[in-house]
Amino acid sequence: MLIGVSCNQTGLRRELNQAVRLDSSFDQEVRRLMEQGVELDERQRQARAIASVFARRTNPERAHKLAALCYLKTLGSDFMPLDLAELALAETGSIGLDPTAVSPKGAVGVWQLMPYRAKSHGFRAEEMLDDEKCADAAVRELACKLDMANGNLERAKKLYCGVGPEADAYETKRRRYRRELLRELVAPLQMHAGEPRLAFGWAS
Repeated sequence: MLIGVSCNQTGLRRELNQAVRLDSSFDQEVRRLMEQGVELDERQRQARAIASVFARRTNPERAHKLAALCYLKTLGSDFMPLDLAELALAETGSIGLDPTAVSPKGAVGVWQLMPYRAKSHGFRAEEMLDDEKCADAAVRELACKLDMANGNLERAKKLYCGVGPEADAYETKRRRYRRELLRELVAPLQMHAGEPRLAFGWAS
């Protein structure tokens, strides 16, 4: 009889241990999905802010299209939509995010990929005139620069432009655009709290 009880207890312990493992796996999956949900919420929030900032430089329809690309093309990458948006603004924000932009050095598209860099990512130079392909190549290019920068995203963004005085000027411009994006990102929270937009420098 004691042997029977012992066997039953052993089986019960096995079942309990299995249940704990299942609960632990379930909890981990729930946490992962919750974290993913939070990130997706943040990405959507960023995309809305990006669309507003882009709309100051191009028509609303195109602004929303480019903001959607910033959202979609950074999914599954090390980057957030804001990272891709600030590069677009630094590259072609001053000329209306023109998809046909070609720099004096030959860089093409909204994200200004050099033909040889576009080719290294599997694209032809003329394909950089297509916003979606240009965004795709830009994410791949930034990933390459992130490797070169040993994981330092700020340095990677500077390397996206190059090196030297031109890259320094680019970095100053990129940071200015990032501040604009961040102000737009926090504006709804400030308005909700009843604080004036001027508190975050909206007069500048």
